[in-house]
Amino acid sequence: MNYRHAYHAGNFADVVKHVVLSLLLDYLKQKDRAFRVLDTHAGIGRYDFSSAEAQKTGEWQGGIGRLIDAPIEKSAAALLAPYLEAVRSLNPDGGVKKYPGSPLIARHLMRKQDRLSAIELHGADAARLKTLFAGDFQTRVIELDGWLALGAHLPPKEKRGLVLIDPPFEEAGEFDRLVDGMQKAHRRWPGGIYALWYPIKDRKAIIAFRKALKQSGVPKLLDIEFEIRPASREPSLDGSGMVVVNPPFTLERELRIVLPVLHRLLAVEKPAHWSLEWLAGE
Repeated sequence: MNYRHAYHAGNFADVVKHVVLSLLLDYLKQKDRAFRVLDTHAGIGRYDFSSAEAQKTGEWQGGIGRLIDAPIEKSAAALLAPYLEAVRSLNPDGGVKKYPGSPLIARHLMRKQDRLSAIELHGADAARLKTLFAGDFQTRVIELDGWLALGAHLPPKEKRGLVLIDPPFEEAGEFDRLVDGMQKAHRRWPGGIYALWYPIKDRKAIIAFRKALKQSGVPKLLDIEFEIRPASREPSLDGSGMVVVNPPFTLERELRIVLPVLHRLLAVEKPAHWSLEWLAGE
């Protein structure tokens, strides 16, 4: 499955992924101690919905476009606020014309003592990312294969933090690489929080992926699945998921508040569902 992010920025999968990212960062900020964010497939960091790529698909209209000004009940609104504030910071005149990728969302939510390592293999994208964060001493942009970063950059000196693994799924074997990369990273830094994004398209591949995770030996795994439609006859991104390793004790409760709200706004065809399942642990 090809998932070139410039075509899909701000879509439903981004919304769910970035809401989870924001909740995890909010938890890390509850302690004064510094933390590190390692984004292994960082992209270009900021996306313009007037670009040719975004205009070709218009996927953002079914994602952040539906959420940005939607009425939301109080409990969910409070949990979504950090994420939406990060989006609105790029759109001071209202609406949504630009969208922050995961490194920019992380940077917006970090404090002065926290650090971001943004890893990007594609040379042109890494150059754009370096320009975006030029002069920012809290952010380091590294042109490197994100899978290699899981060995080279863990554990961080802060000994606290989050690793976001968000591969583009442009090559065969990405599910296997996710499991292998997660296991290797966990051995190097068992106390870190890891968030692994995956597309819901090939249902057989996902069944095998989840089975491999259960057999991985990693002790705490929470799987988040979010579908916007039932399985399509033709290959299509019908949903997305995230597996969180070492999830904060607050995360499941918070997701049970926000996911129904997001599903009501973003689902396009029934039957479609969202789910939370412990693959290991709780």
